[in-house]
Amino acid sequence: METMSIDELRAELAALEARAAQLSQVRSHLHRQIDFGFETSTSRERERQVSDERRELHEQINSIRELIQARESAKLLQDRTVA
Repeated sequence: METMSIDELRAELAALEARAAQLSQVRSHLHRQIDFGFETSTSRERERQVSDERRELHEQINSIRELIQARESAKLLQDRTVA
């Protein structure tokens, strides 16, 4: 990620956020199944997998956001120094 441009980072962030939204929908569906008594060992295991993947995605999303923010701050400082 360190070698990616800000635009590439933003594109990666958008892709990860879209995937996280999909996983949230799947997770919500599984929760409804479980909450309304249609729980199976498979649905419970799938919910754990989806939750773990979603958590990992959010860690990546947060890292990319921090990296973008740091680069934008550095660019602002550089621009002010040059001006």
